Amino acid sequence: MDAAHQGSSSAAGGEAPTTGEHRMGTTIVGVCYNGGVVLGADSRTSTGMYVANRASDKITQLTDNVYVCRSGSAADTQVISDYVRYFLHQHTIQLGQPATVKVAANLIRLLAYQNKNMLQAGMIIGGWDKYEGGQIFSVPLGGTILRQPFAIGGSGSSYLYAFFDHEWKEGMSQEEAEKFVVKAVSLAMARDGASGGVVRTVTINADGVKRNFYPGDTLELWHEELKPHSSLLDILAAGSPGPMVQ
Repeated sequence: MDAAHQGSSSAAGGEAPTTGEHRMGTTIVGVCYNGGVVLGADSRTSTGMYVANRASDKITQLTDNVYVCRSGSAADTQVISDYVRYFLHQHTIQLGQPATVKVAANLIRLLAYQNKNMLQAGMIIGGWDKYEGGQIFSVPLGGTILRQPFAIGGSGSSYLYAFFDHEWKEGMSQEEAEKFVVKAVSLAMARDGASGGVVRTVTINADGVKRNFYPGDTLELWHEELKPHSSLLDILAAGSPGPMVQ
């Protein structure tokens, strides 16, 4: 979704550029590899034309073995995640064992489909269970559910389809999958004005869950991007500047 759409229409009507709900003009990615899955996302959240949070976490834990990447309205995706986490906790208590990835994905699909006229939520569910190993499910706007070897979503995904068709391969190692996801998200951040900030990844396999964090100034620059510079707020937070020398 285009995070700037709400803000541009508001500004044209003479309202403040911050008018609008919190949105995540986003790049989210999920990839299966040989042994598990890797989820990745940028971190920019906007309100209208204003970047409300440049380091938000769009990868949310549902259970010990299942996570979800969120795009669309921040409020909608957060409440869906909260409901599904509660239902899965009850499900785990009743069964006496962890919920499967398929159960988690279908709960999200159910909520998204039954409320499709009121929600703006596109989500990618990824996880590992002992029955089917690593799995990626995509639940786009409207509540369709698709199981795929990889999934992309958010406004930045428009720039990634050809890249994934060309570069993705079956049977990648964990290290290859992680590098692939970081490269994909950083490429989308370079092109999509509604994606940005840092790259967060979550790797899920039989050994557990591993989170990684890649600051924006450490990502590779693409297509003659301008190098990042410290903002005035960063300079002031670092301490008072030295005396001016004439």
